[in-house]
Amino acid sequence: MAAASAVTSSSISTSLRRIRRNSSFRFSKVLLSASPSCGSSPERPPEAVRSNYTGIRLAETVELGFERTRVDSWISSRIPGISRARVQSSIRTGLVTVNGRIIDKVSHILKGGDKVSCVVCELEPLKAEPEEIPLNIVYEDEHVLVVNKPAHMVVHPAPGNANGTLVNAILNHCQLPAGACINRKGSSETDNTDSSENEVGDFYVGHSYEELKTSSSDELVRPGIVHRLDKGTSGLLVVAKDEHSHAHLAKQFKLHTIHRQYVSLVSGVPSPSSGRIAIPIVRDCNNRTRMATVSGINSSRNARNASSRYKVVEVFAAGGSALVQWRLETGRTHQIRTHAKYLGIPLLGDELYGGTKGLALSLLKSRTPMSCHALVSDMVSKLQRPCLHAQSLGFKHPHTGEHLHFSCPPPDDFTEILHQLRTISDHKSQNDHRLEL
Repeated sequence: MAAASAVTSSSISTSLRRIRRNSSFRFSKVLLSASPSCGSSPERPPEAVRSNYTGIRLAETVELGFERTRVDSWISSRIPGISRARVQSSIRTGLVTVNGRIIDKVSHILKGGDKVSCVVCELEPLKAEPEEIPLNIVYEDEHVLVVNKPAHMVVHPAPGNANGTLVNAILNHCQLPAGACINRKGSSETDNTDSSENEVGDFYVGHSYEELKTSSSDELVRPGIVHRLDKGTSGLLVVAKDEHSHAHLAKQFKLHTIHRQYVSLVSGVPSPSSGRIAIPIVRDCNNRTRMATVSGINSSRNARNASSRYKVVEVFAAGGSALVQWRLETGRTHQIRTHAKYLGIPLLGDELYGGTKGLALSLLKSRTPMSCHALVSDMVSKLQRPCLHAQSLGFKHPHTGEHLHFSCPPPDDFTEILHQLRTISDHKSQNDHRLEL
């Protein structure tokens, strides 16, 4: 089964029964043999069609009260089990009409009474081309590769990020032919957001498109990315270079035996200064590009366990900011960013989770003398990403059994912000000392 439609027959049947019970839905199974992206041909037996479900057709009128709703968001909410990325692909392909007119913008705003018709088709495997992109290689042998990913680099190709990714660079470095990047667990169905922070994912490189169309999922296991980092997160990431290494490392991630330590700069200071957070997280129902904490694992069917430990390393400007060390016990999408927000200390520069420039200015200026305000403004203006860095990584070598551990300092943009925070704190200390005299 193709990676983009890695959904079990039972889950599909459940979704279809749920839709049928709602009389406001009208849909039909789609078998568009003329379009390669839509998969199966009409002559396939019914059971095969159900096990490799290729899409559905939805025709419905938007109810009043849905004003100012994006078309991709609305369609996603009407069809259980279909991701927004899959819907967006169909929109861009021209398979969605509103009031009989083709809509190709995913951000098109609907209004009550609009008649929406769409076909949501299976996503094709994304093809990745080798690109000559410099890699900061920390360690390499014939089995594994450890790289220090720069901030702003996407890990794997996705809709809107087909080039310039870490996978493109690895294809070139390993001298592999152009191939597809695919995830058996269905990551190609995730929303078009940043790569998920350290979430385990099976991404394989080195396949031709024909191989992907004709091979089973077991045959597609090739070297590739074992885990991921957010686009804005810098730091260490391990890549498997053979099938055995990939399976062995993936198991270590699943068992949470991988050592992963991060450092971040945050708005404010957590209280207490160290502790363990075991708060499940789930995709935010109001904004699918971010995650949210939930009160308990049973409060949401989709909630996933997420635990991490934190420790304050250094405090700046009388509590206006802090350097915090994180140790992941489990790895989930945006876990550190979500937990930091839960503690009330969003990462500096993390606009998605509340770490806005306005908040940083407010906290730091209120705790520093007027003479430091220019320094504060200059520092805040340089925040271009969440200040999060994967500082150390440890794992058991999949072939030798040796325990390997790697560490790398934060990049220049992170250290510059850190230096300026220390300078601001020094200015305040000097001013406080003058007042005492």
